[in-house]
Amino acid sequence: MKKEVWFGLTIMAMVVLAAFVLLPSPAEMTNGHLGLLMLALVVVAIMLGFPTAFTLMGMGMIFAWIAYKSQNPDLAVQQTLDLMVQRAYSVMSNDVLISIPLFVFMGYLIERANLIEKLFKSMHLAMARLPGSLAVATIVTCAIFATATGIVGAVVTLMGLLALPAMLRAGYSVQLSAGAITAGGCLGILIPPSVMLIVYGATAGVSVVKLYAGAFFPGIMLATLYVLYVVIIAKWKPHMAPPMSAEDRIVPLPAFAQVVSKDISSTVLPGLIGAIKGKRNAAVPMRDLLNHLVIALLPLLAVAAIMGTIYFKVTAPLPVETVDGVVAMGGELSDSTDSAEESESISGLSEPEEDGLKQPPGTEAAPAAAAPAADVKETAPAPTAAAVTAAAESAVEAERQAAPLSFWIGLASCAVALAIFYAYFSFVRLEIFKMLLGSFFPLALMILAVLGTIVFGLATPTEAAAMGSLGGLLLAAAYRRLNYVVLRESVYLTAKTSAMVCWLFVGSSIFSAAFALLGGQEIINTWVLGMDLTPVQFMILAQVVIFLLGWPLEWTEIIVIFMPIFIPLLPHFGIDPLFFGLLVALNLQTAFLSPPVAMAAFYLKGVSPPHVTLNQIFAGMLPFMAIQVFAIVLLYMFPAIGMWLPEVLYK
Repeated sequence: MKKEVWFGLTIMAMVVLAAFVLLPSPAEMTNGHLGLLMLALVVVAIMLGFPTAFTLMGMGMIFAWIAYKSQNPDLAVQQTLDLMVQRAYSVMSNDVLISIPLFVFMGYLIERANLIEKLFKSMHLAMARLPGSLAVATIVTCAIFATATGIVGAVVTLMGLLALPAMLRAGYSVQLSAGAITAGGCLGILIPPSVMLIVYGATAGVSVVKLYAGAFFPGIMLATLYVLYVVIIAKWKPHMAPPMSAEDRIVPLPAFAQVVSKDISSTVLPGLIGAIKGKRNAAVPMRDLLNHLVIALLPLLAVAAIMGTIYFKVTAPLPVETVDGVVAMGGELSDSTDSAEESESISGLSEPEEDGLKQPPGTEAAPAAAAPAADVKETAPAPTAAAVTAAAESAVEAERQAAPLSFWIGLASCAVALAIFYAYFSFVRLEIFKMLLGSFFPLALMILAVLGTIVFGLATPTEAAAMGSLGGLLLAAAYRRLNYVVLRESVYLTAKTSAMVCWLFVGSSIFSAAFALLGGQEIINTWVLGMDLTPVQFMILAQVVIFLLGWPLEWTEIIVIFMPIFIPLLPHFGIDPLFFGLLVALNLQTAFLSPPVAMAAFYLKGVSPPHVTLNQIFAGMLPFMAIQVFAIVLLYMFPAIGMWLPEVLYK
């Protein structure tokens, strides 16, 4: 029998043994103890291979019936069925879950647009001078592609087919190659737009928008730590990641670029401008020169557009506060009348006629009090067109504010960076930049558009997911991959994945209700609070439990089963559910990288050469799992990594 099977059986035996040892005898067992027994049985059943959603649903129905039967045996069946219907309907009416099929559909479309090969090749050439460039390009490609798709299995499988043979041919260590692919592929469940964050937000009642804003920098931090580890290993042990050979760095140049770089200049801007205005470009088509000049100027145009937008934003005139018609509390009636006269003489507004209207009872004095105001309205002059025009011109001519010093520092920094960039911008780098324009920038723009509309409040997650789905369709069409077969497969896989997630929610909702009915949550709360833990100790305990659960279970089971147990305890310890969710999101990365149920390892093994063993893949994943633990510690020590952006955007 394989070691992995023995490990799984051992874990199950430990769960069953702990249930028998810690729970009292059947004669002394209460409903709360039955809840804990239900929790243990669910874990064992999932590890035996039963479908998670229907296991949760079945266990929840059985133990809910037991709970109701102990109160009123005659109504137990009816109450259990009512509970099932109510919980299923609550999931169906959850608006947050609408975004899941849309994001999944976007991911499947992008996966089939065949972008990953172009993206990996362009990233490899762009990072050729870095130590361990192949592994670094693999991690960056995985991070970008996983962010766009959110489908870990697809990213790991495609990169296993594309990057693993290339790294092995280049002499890379099997462990480092496997670790880079599996760790990079799992970043999609953390970096927004992530389905995992939507599931956590719906389970814990936390805003998905704030979760997306909070998870942005932790995700970038984790990807940066992966890259730093690869670079350090490549410098420390070059035999594990040999440098890229000079032959592999060669980028073929088009004919016009060879002529211009040889006759005029190897730098792009001087070469193209000199070829356009000189007489030495007889053999070079003018259209090619102009097209490539526009491409070369794209970074300059982008920086100018961004800095111009920022300038008009920071120098916008302050809004003029209007105080006409405001009456201080306790003021005299005459003051109120005067202010009303001034306000109406400026605005020219008048009350509608009151013919035929009657005053309600108890307001006989109102006509007398309103008489002076009526006289004022009759004598108030209407504003002339010249006055309105003058007011409009004064508003237009309001002075703009002076730009702050930080803006000019940023502008100078951008100018220096652009000068350095164009000083070393050769025709070889122009060709790499063109590759990035065709692979990296479309994905990056789509991701930033989806995230930007969510984070800045321009659209809800559901609306942004719809935009992302449209972007996926446009990308697939732009790369000529949009056809009936691709569309049919994407819709089918989207329906399959969405049904799985929604059934998981239904099952977990029924399970949580049964667990609460039996009193299992109360027993756990009493036990944890009785330990008299500090917030730090509770946080460490929770994260250790989640880390250990990542060995036998996937992130879906951990969130839908165990998060409803932890969330009610957070207010007692004064822990923000948003911050707790970010720690859990980082921790749940281990669910894909921790043996023996590391699904990323099995995805990679399915497409690896025969000599690559599962133990080698596991060995390569362990250092990256240690990096994840280090990232959790960093986030806990410096909460601003995750909390700064939500606090700035949503004060």
